[in-house]
This record gives sequence, structure tokens and C-alpha cells, in this order.
Amino acid sequence: MKCQKCDRPATYHITELASGTPVELHFCEEHAREYLSSGQTPPSDQMTQIAEQMAEHLVKHMVVGKAAEELKRLDEQTCPYCGISFHDFRHQGRLGCPYDYQAFREQLESLILNIHGETRHQGKRPSKGAEAATRRTELIRLRREIKEAVECEEYERASQLRDQIREIEEAG
Repeated sequence: MKCQKCDRPATYHITELASGTPVELHFCEEHAREYLSSGQTPPSDQMTQIAEQMAEHLVKHMVVGKAAEELKRLDEQTCPYCGISFHDFRHQGRLGCPYDYQAFREQLESLILNIHGETRHQGKRPSKGAEAATRRTELIRLRREIKEAVECEEYERASQLRDQIREIEEAG
């Protein structure tokens, strides 16, 4: 916390009672000496102003702290299919697969609403390609799983996944 009179760190924290209301004052060593040697309490309007500034400062820090905690929690969310995290999406500006819209639905709805003014698609839809998109997404998920299985030395699981990938590729 900074001194109320300058930009140095506040090392002295004084609580004054003004009209029965506690008001905290924060000073560096130099300004604390000045304040304490004067032996006077500041006028009540100045005390009120200081109290208001302190309350505003505390509220800002509480809101920022809460927002930072919430953002950290959101950034840790990942898509179960492609493995992209919300943090990656925020930095890249791109989603990894169609299932990300479900995985990050809550966060994306407000974003889409701000950008488009609507959250429901009203325009044209592709006449074909929905099945192909689903197949591609499944392949992405299986390839990610096969990579994880190999890293964990689960070779039987990896061979099963390889066979599933072949089946999907041959069907498509």
C-alpha cells in the first residue's frame, strides 16, 4: 500500500476515531512523523474523504482479485475432444473443434452476443458436410488419445485406437 501523501510505501498505519467511526491512515515514515508530531487529527471532511478513498481502493482490489480468480478457473477448462484450453482460445482466437462450442458454451455466449448481437444462427447452413465434420472431430480426438496412450506406454489401447482410426478413414 502506498502513502496517502506520496508514492512511497506506507509503513505506518494509523487508525483514528472520528465521530465514533474508525478511519485508517497510511503514511510513509516521513509523513507519519509529520502527522504524529502535529498532534492534530485531520478535519472530519478530510477524514471522510480519506475513508471514501480507502473504501474505493479496497473495493477495486476485491473486484480485481475476484475477476482474476474466476479467469484462472475458466482458463483451466479444456475441451474433452481436442484438448484445447480456454486460455489457448483466448490467446489464439481460434477454437480447436466443433465441440468447443459446448465445452465453453457459457463463456462464448456472452462473447458472441457482444459481437453479433444474437446468440442463435439465423442464416444459411451448409447442405452437406455435417457428417464429415463429425468424422474429422472424432479423428482428432482419437489421434490425441493414441498419442497419450503411447506416452503412457499403453500399447494395447494405442493399437485399438489405431484400428478405430482406420475404420473411420476407410468409411469416409
